[in-house]
Formats: sequence, C-alpha cells, structure tokens
Amino acid sequence: MGLKASSSLFCLAILLGVSSLVSSVNITRALEKYPEFSTMVELFAKTELTPIINKRQTITVLALTNDAIGSISGRPEEELKNILMNHVVLDYYDELKLKALKDKTTLLTTLYQSTGLGQQQNGFLNCSKTNGKIYFGSAVKGSPLTAEYVTTVFRNPYNLSVVQVSMPIVAPGLGAPVKVPPPPPMTPPPAPSPKKAGAAPAPGPAEEEDYADAPPGAAPETAPASAPSEDGSPSPAPENAGKKKMAAADEAEPPSSASNTGLSFGAVLVLGFMASFAGF
Repeated sequence: MGLKASSSLFCLAILLGVSSLVSSVNITRALEKYPEFSTMVELFAKTELTPIINKRQTITVLALTNDAIGSISGRPEEELKNILMNHVVLDYYDELKLKALKDKTTLLTTLYQSTGLGQQQNGFLNCSKTNGKIYFGSAVKGSPLTAEYVTTVFRNPYNLSVVQVSMPIVAPGLGAPVKVPPPPPMTPPPAPSPKKAGAAPAPGPAEEEDYADAPPGAAPETAPASAPSEDGSPSPAPENAGKKKMAAADEAEPPSSASNTGLSFGAVLVLGFMASFAGF
C-alpha cells in the first residue's frame, strides 16, 4: 500500500513539474529563433528585467525589431528600463484577442505600473482599433497612439504572447518622446513612352500622275519669280506681257498700199528720163 502511494505521489510530482515547465514564461527562449528581436532580448538582460518577466504567469510583450528599438537603445539605463517595462502588459493579448476588440479604447496595465512609480497613468497604455488597424500609446491624457500592431510573433495561450509593434512607446515623464518616422517616399510614376510620329498622308491620284511623269529625282517645277522693272514698278503679269508683244508685232507690219503706189510712180519717172536721154 505504501509503495503504491509513493508511486502515485512520484507521478503527480512529475506531472506538476512538466506542467510548470510548459506553462512557464521565458522571454529569452520565446525570441531566440527571431534574430530581428535580438537587441530587445539583450536590453532585457542588461536592465535585469528578464528574471522579473519570467516570474509572471500571464504577460504580453510589445516587441520591437532591432531597427525600431535603435531610437531608445542609447538612453541611460534607468530610463531605458522604465521604457521597456511599459512594453510588458500584465495580461494576455494575441492577434485573435486584439482583432476582437471593438472600436473603442481599452486600458492596459503594464509592468511599470506594478512598481508603484506610475504617475498620471503613465504606467498604463491605451489600445485602440481604428479603421481595422490596432494602435498602442501611453494612457497619459493627450498622448498620441502611434505604435501600430504589426503581427503576433509568439504565443503560448494565456501565458505568454509576443506581438510586434512599429515603434517604441515613451510615456510622458519617462523620457523624451520618439518622433514618428516619416512615411516611405512615393515612387514616381514611369515616364510615358514617346508617341510614334504620324505617317504623312498619301498623295492623291493627280499628284501620283505628276510624280510619275517627272524624271527620277526631279523636283516639281515652279513658276519663275518676276523681276522688277527698271523704274521700280512691279513687272507685268504674264498676260499683260503677251498683250504688249502682240502690239509690237502690229507696229512692225509692212507699209500700206499707198506707200507702195508712191514707190512705183517714182520708178516710172526714172525709166522715162533714162529713155529720153538715150534718144538724144
């Protein structure tokens, strides 16, 4: 009987031990397969937050990539520790739970609030869903919600969830705020391709006949330009020049019949004078 009881207690102890290992929180192991979050893991260890986080039974870590966390990694250690504690939520939120939130603001308690140092709600975060996107920000009045939810990196339901956010959250009183990065530059639209020159219109039938009669390479004949006259007046048009030529031809015609009769009478007188001279 005692042997059976001992065996039962031994098995129960093993089950409890395995259960505690499975359900325990270990932020280092959760992120060791994701090198893009290695800087945050190092900063947790540097600020001695790793053992504090791992003691919690239910948490959500708002993780930052190496590039995103670079804007705060160089700050004093105490300031950096307070900022990092504000990225550890004392509740479980994964993608399903976040997307199930209604379009209203939800208040989240962070690890910084548990220290008793929080003032004016800078140990709390606001989580809001707007136009299908989820944003986080400090719960201090007037603080912007600028850290956008990106994706769920790791989830061990109801114990540990690691969700990626776009930028650090620095609550008023914990340090200088981080400027929102500018949006990526817009790519200019490609330049339109040059339009092809339109083909010249085909010549009409009459033009084709004129080009066919002309010798190869001959340019079409053009009327010669009229030269100005000596007195500076414009030269007459071709039609007027033709009329003047006809008038000149009329003036050059042979003498009339009266002038011919006068010539014949003179020739008779000469012949008669020569005949009488021969008779003497």
